[in-house]
Amino acid sequence: MKWYALYVRSGGEEIVKDHLNYYFDEQTLYALIPKRKVPEKKNGIIFHNIKILFPGYVLIKTDMNSSIFYKIKEIPNLYKFVNIGPIYSKLTNNKNSKKDISITYFSAIDDEEISPLLQLLGNTDIITYSKIHLENSEVYVNSGPLKGMEGKIKKVDRHKKRAKVLIKFMGSEKLVELGVEILSSLKISNISN
Repeated sequence: MKWYALYVRSGGEEIVKDHLNYYFDEQTLYALIPKRKVPEKKNGIIFHNIKILFPGYVLIKTDMNSSIFYKIKEIPNLYKFVNIGPIYSKLTNNKNSKKDISITYFSAIDDEEISPLLQLLGNTDIITYSKIHLENSEVYVNSGPLKGMEGKIKKVDRHKKRAKVLIKFMGSEKLVELGVEILSSLKISNISN
């Protein structure tokens, strides 16, 4: 089974996922909306909100065939399949000037691209907080989804408790904010003892 991306109406991701779950069993098609847990401060109180990581996209894992493709195309709020490969190729016959156009309506997401995202998500659809500490402008991840991905962390906002992380998605790199728990040096010394 391979991963594919659907481009949907922003705000309609859950509706599309519900329709996919209604029409297909989980062995035939698995739908995923990657989300992130981020802290937000309102009136001095910190709330832990869940936000969609890539608004307007639903990821699916399936063995794509024409039957599945056309059934998915009927789902409301779905704009199109994301095609990151060549859209079409033309073969021209000069004698009759006929064109044979073979069209690719969808393309699978490369394993190198989806693997880091699935690693961040773990066995859920939500990227939870990572425990980090800062030392001499260096970021060290003690635990959590960002463990081993220190090189992808571009900036840490101590006040908002968020890290800007570079994630490759659909052929381009996107900077996304993920929630982090910043450990003080006192907590770090207690953990190591």
